[in-house]
Amino acid sequence: MVDLVVIGAGPAGMAGALAAAECGLEVVVVDEQAAAGGQIFRRTPESFGGSRATRPYRWAPDLIARFDAHPNIRVLYRSTAFGIMRDREGSAVRLNVGVSAATGGELIPAKRILIATGSYDLPVAFPGWTKPGVMTVGAAQTLLKSQKVLAGRRVILAGSHPLLLIAADQLLQAGAEITEIAFARGLPRASEMGAALSAAPGHFEIFAEAGRAAARVVSRGVKVTTRTIVTAATGGAAVTGARLTQVDPAWHRVGPEREVSGDLLLLGYGFSPATDLARQAGCEMRWNSRLGGWTVVTDERFASTAADIFVAGEPTGVAGAEQSRAEGRIAGLHIAESLGSSASDHPRLLRRAHRALSSSGRFSAVVQAMFEPNREALGHLSDPEGTTVCRCELVDSGSLDTALRANPFISTANAAKLECRSGMGPCQGRYCEGTVATRVAAARGIAVADAGYFTAHVPVKPVPLSTYRMLGSTSD
Repeated sequence: MVDLVVIGAGPAGMAGALAAAECGLEVVVVDEQAAAGGQIFRRTPESFGGSRATRPYRWAPDLIARFDAHPNIRVLYRSTAFGIMRDREGSAVRLNVGVSAATGGELIPAKRILIATGSYDLPVAFPGWTKPGVMTVGAAQTLLKSQKVLAGRRVILAGSHPLLLIAADQLLQAGAEITEIAFARGLPRASEMGAALSAAPGHFEIFAEAGRAAARVVSRGVKVTTRTIVTAATGGAAVTGARLTQVDPAWHRVGPEREVSGDLLLLGYGFSPATDLARQAGCEMRWNSRLGGWTVVTDERFASTAADIFVAGEPTGVAGAEQSRAEGRIAGLHIAESLGSSASDHPRLLRRAHRALSSSGRFSAVVQAMFEPNREALGHLSDPEGTTVCRCELVDSGSLDTALRANPFISTANAAKLECRSGMGPCQGRYCEGTVATRVAAARGIAVADAGYFTAHVPVKPVPLSTYRMLGSTSD
């Protein structure tokens, strides 16, 4: 049995694993990628030069290097943690992490588990959103960062998150043409700018990097519009453009639609915490729209409500790389302490980690407040008849409405899932949960939070059936 299994090798996972390993724990890290760093520090394959962009985070190269080199850390790359199972041994309960890799499946028994699974782009359903050529900004960045592939040449970006400008700058440098960047929100108000300035100390490099990206985009003559939302992707077998319309401050449509041409439509309305594994493990969840929706409840040690399971980084609330690193560090130190392996300077290390958490928290709170998506308005984009809501099970808007009318007692997303199968496909509801919950809430006149979330089951991600054949044996 290993001391600690960490799921995810992004900033939170690396920091947590390192903190625990430096206290003497034996750590196994499970990550789906080929190298450490997560989405934010993804690098190209060695055959492409193995380069990695870490700006504006100066601490990132050192964190990655120490993580890669630590003798107490064993990393299972290209592996998927698909479930957390419990075995009873008398009065004791043993935790096991189910892992699927190219070589098959295994159960890894662990004294403690740290879930640091990051986040994913917030999916938004509207007419045509499943056409080839419609992607999230994160997906396009993944192709660009990992394979140096441009997903399209004439690009339309729509959303509300500042990542749109960063991505546009990267796409321009890679040779793309940006047709338009459509922001659903307006320009920052004076009060918002004041809050941003108060959070700037300690984060000037991040502000500067964002400012340089915006300046380069504007200098290239790219059209940037505000209070503009996407209503449809146009074209036949593939995207040929998008329909956009003006909205008011509440994101209600106030103008006629207009069409913009392009062969790639990128969406960036924010991020959702990746909480599937934590839900399946029985961790308590809490709704916070600013933090990305459903987040995992933790205490000040980042211990979840499930025994011996800690959670750090974006699953506790989308807050960026700096806060994820701080949370991972704190969780790793407390995990080591809980196993009797505290470092000699444990109190000092914890104080330093909490100072970093406080500093990063001031900055992330500003970003979260300024760029919170309007979930009700985004949910209504799926209203038109025939709009696909669940792309795995091909449940459309009309089918969902029919189910809600025929079953007036349905008042939760989970109940809607059981009735019309939305969320039962390979993605386990990652694409449709938000839309279904918003539509249920609108139909019943309740808050989105009251519509709840989809229950997660093993496997939380698709794995080959052959994986299960090897689960009878453990790595003990």
